[in-house]
Amino acid sequence: MGAIIVIAASTGGLEPLRKIVTALPAACSASVFIVWHTGRHPSILPDILNMTSHLPVLHGEDGHPIEAGHIYVAPPDEHMYLDRGVIRLDHGAKVNFTRPAADPLFISAAETYGERVVGIVLSGYDSDGADGLAKIKDQGGIALVQKPEDAEQPAMPWAAIMADHPDACLPVKEIAARVAGLC
Repeated sequence: MGAIIVIAASTGGLEPLRKIVTALPAACSASVFIVWHTGRHPSILPDILNMTSHLPVLHGEDGHPIEAGHIYVAPPDEHMYLDRGVIRLDHGAKVNFTRPAADPLFISAAETYGERVVGIVLSGYDSDGADGLAKIKDQGGIALVQKPEDAEQPAMPWAAIMADHPDACLPVKEIAARVAGLC
């Protein structure tokens, strides 16, 4: 299994997500996990991303084995965690006022996969992803943040920058190229 890529996005994050997913080559050995703040509303994000992705995109399922070259989206109203080789879901308390939230995913990825993790915080409100991104960096992983000036809603990127010094603060096009290079 290759890199573990975890991505947080909210308001203004759809187009950045599309650009990153589209940049991933068909032979990508990474496993990608996305938390997009949908709350309990139905999510068609996998359908939208499958339109341009070279990799299969699906909602994560509890107990499902993690497969290289797949993109997993947190389902509505469920936190997604990574355990050794499997996805875990739960309907626990909201984190950063939302469920699904990025911090549970990011922290579990960092604790389970350490330096193999690449964390990315994209456009959105509030501070979700900031603590998790700091944990990823603390465990030897790579921390990337969408350049706030490039984000439709810069609160999440700014929070991530203030929580810890990310490895890079880049426009989405450069994040996409960097992530594609990890495949």
